Amino acid sequence: MTNIKQLCKLSILTLLITCYNCSSFLEQEPGSQTSITEQLSSFEGIVTALNGAYSSLEENVRGERFAVYADLQSGNITFTPTETGSNIGQITPARNLENIYHFTDLATESDFSSFYNSSYDIINQSNLILEYVETLTNISETERNQIKAEALTIRAYAHFLLVNVYAQHYSFTTNASHTGIVYNKTTLTNGITYPARETVKNTYAFIIDDLINALDYYSDFVLLNGPTYSYFNKTNTQALLARVYIYKGDWQNAYDAANNVILNSGITLTPSENYISEWEKPDLPISEILLEFSIPRDTGGNVGGSMSSFFGFTSTSNYADYVASVDLINLYETNDLRSQLFLEENLSTLVDSELENVPYNFTKKFQDNPGYVGIRLSEMYLIRAEASLGLELFEDCKNDINIIRNRANATLLDSTDNLETALLLERRKELCFEGQYLFDLARNKKDLIKNQGCISTTCTLNYPSGKYILPIPESNLDLNENLTQNDTY
Repeated sequence: MTNIKQLCKLSILTLLITCYNCSSFLEQEPGSQTSITEQLSSFEGIVTALNGAYSSLEENVRGERFAVYADLQSGNITFTPTETGSNIGQITPARNLENIYHFTDLATESDFSSFYNSSYDIINQSNLILEYVETLTNISETERNQIKAEALTIRAYAHFLLVNVYAQHYSFTTNASHTGIVYNKTTLTNGITYPARETVKNTYAFIIDDLINALDYYSDFVLLNGPTYSYFNKTNTQALLARVYIYKGDWQNAYDAANNVILNSGITLTPSENYISEWEKPDLPISEILLEFSIPRDTGGNVGGSMSSFFGFTSTSNYADYVASVDLINLYETNDLRSQLFLEENLSTLVDSELENVPYNFTKKFQDNPGYVGIRLSEMYLIRAEASLGLELFEDCKNDINIIRNRANATLLDSTDNLETALLLERRKELCFEGQYLFDLARNKKDLIKNQGCISTTCTLNYPSGKYILPIPESNLDLNENLTQNDTY
C-alpha cells in the first residue's frame, strides 16, 4: 500500500491537515488553506492524501496504546520482567499504559490522548478528501467513486474505534441514548462552533450510513499499490459492517453481512494443517486475512515499525513487554492447535527477592514483521454464530462455533446448552491479541477479571462501571466548550 515517494510528497500536507480538536488549526493562516487547495486540486494529489490517511490510520492502530489496550484490560495480556539493569527481573506495567492498566487514567494527562487526537486528525483528512474530490475535473466517475468509498470507510472505521474506547457499549441503555462521541462529517474552519457529542444510537447510525454509502461506491478500480487486504475494499468493508452490526446487537443485519463475506469473498479459512505455519510466516499475514494495514518500510525495504515491538521475542535478553496471561493459556485444551501459537521462554524473574527462571508465553501471531490484524475470516463465522444466537437459530450458532473449533482440533459442542458462554470463550481463544475482548466483555455485560499475573491495583472491575471507557482528554474539553466528560472522570 505505502508508496515511499507518495509519503515524501505528503510530508508537507500532513503539517497542514489537522483535526478539529487541535488548537493549531485555529491559528492557521489563510495561506495554509491555499496550500491544501493546491495539494488536493488534482487526482494525483488526492491519491497521495488518501495514501497518507492510510499511513496515519496504520500508525494509530499499530501504536502501543491501541494495539494492546483491549487485551490488556480484559486479562489476555500481562507483562515481562525487566531484562537488565538494577531492576532486572522486576515486573512493572508498561509506562505508556500504566494508568490505564490500573484503571486510573486521568483526563489531565491521559495515556490515550495521542490516540484520541490522531483519530480525529485521520477523520479530518478523510473529510478533506471527500470535499475536494467532488471538485475535481478530468477524473472518471469510477475513480471519483472509489476515492469516496475508501475515504468514507476510513472515516467510519476511525469513529468506530473512538466510540468503543470513549463510550459505553450500544445496549448500555435500553435505547442507546447515552453519550457517544463527536461524529465529524465535515472539515472545520476558523470560527466554527465546535460540535457536541452524539448519542451512541446516532453515532452507530452515522457509522452504518457511511459504510453502506461506501459499499455503493466501491468498484474494482485500484488506487494504491500493494495487496488488496492492505486498504479498504468492498469485501473488508462488508466485514467491518458485520462487526458494527454485531456490536450494535442488530442480529439480522449482522448475520447477512457476515454471511455475505463468508460466501462471496473468495477467501477461505486457513486449513488446520497450515494454521500455525501461516501465523509464523515472516512479512506476510495469515491467508484468511481480510484487512491488515501494511507496515511502513523505507526505500531499502527496512521496517519502520511492527507489532513485534510489543510482542516479539529475540532472545532471553532482548524481548518485548507483553505476553499471554496464564489465564488465557489455561483456556486451551491440550489438543487445541491454537495452544501451539505461543512461544514459551524462561525469563529471569524476581521471586521473593531471588532471581528465578519463570516461563512466559509470547504470541506467535506477532513475531518477525507483523502488521496490525484488522479483520480475519474466522471472525465472520463467529459473528454469524452470535447473530444466529440472537435470532434463536441455536443449531446454526453451534455449527459455526464448531467450524472454528474443528479447525483448531478442539472438542466440538454436542448440544446447544450455554451457547453464549461457549461463544464468548471461542472469541477469546480465536481472536486473542487482535483487540476485541474488552469490547466483547462490555457488550455482553461481563465483569473484567484478571487473575494470575495481575499486578494492577484493580484486578477485578464489576460491570457496569465508568472505567470500561476512558476519559476525554482535558485539552480537548478546554478547546471545545460543547464537549462533555465521561462519568467518573
